[in-house]
Amino acid sequence: MNNAMPVGSITAIILAGHRPGPDPLRDFYGVATKALIPIAGVPMLRRVADAVRAAPAIGGIIVLAQNSGQLAQEPAFASLANDPRVHFAEADDGISHSLSAVIDRMAGPFLVTTADHALLTPAMIAAFLAGVSGADVAAAMVEQRVLLARYPQSRRTWIKLRGGAWSGANLFWLRGAQARPVLDFWQGIERDRKKGRKIIAAFGPMLMLGAGLRLLTIQQAVARAGRRFGVAARIVPMSQAEACIDADKPDDIALIEQILADRGETAPVRDLSH
Repeated sequence: MNNAMPVGSITAIILAGHRPGPDPLRDFYGVATKALIPIAGVPMLRRVADAVRAAPAIGGIIVLAQNSGQLAQEPAFASLANDPRVHFAEADDGISHSLSAVIDRMAGPFLVTTADHALLTPAMIAAFLAGVSGADVAAAMVEQRVLLARYPQSRRTWIKLRGGAWSGANLFWLRGAQARPVLDFWQGIERDRKKGRKIIAAFGPMLMLGAGLRLLTIQQAVARAGRRFGVAARIVPMSQAEACIDADKPDDIALIEQILADRGETAPVRDLSH
């Protein structure tokens, strides 16, 4: 069965903002915002945006960032600013609130990713979208054994449930307005997004108990959490280990650049605006 999405049917949202307060990684590279950090000579946002633009299912692309007008004027992003499919839009300090503002004014569906997902490829996007059929909300995740088999030196945050430990892959599916209750809930726990137990606990004692005793798989836990909000929620397991390696720390960037070098992809990516 062919689960491919129709060409141009999905709006992609790239989260390219920054959180309030100091950012050691941004300061280390001496850039105004994290999206400008160079990875193998190419700003991370440019790498992500070019991967998204090359995915056939993607139509419009929204880059959400603070000071979005200034970001759009960066010379490194000229091809993005000149692409009629790409729109730079202003974000506020909260991811969930910014996403809610988009889905309130636009019809879905939406693919959401982040500017620090520097190893993102069109093939990853296609693999993720192939697994979201029937879901109102979905998230890509990588199982621990998949990542460590390829990159044992990579350090991630793991959610441990029955059948394995999982780390997020910075790819999300929002069918549309159906996702609003989940985003409203997420707004209240966003600061704890790296703390798996706190997130699970926020969904109530029964889910916490099932997770704590390893009675639930990741799919079962997410499906139950979705039913609380009246949505079909799903985890899409990713077979590509690189899907959960994002650029959060200098060590991450060093690993990403090594992976790109091994692929022979150290040169700037091809300009897709022409």
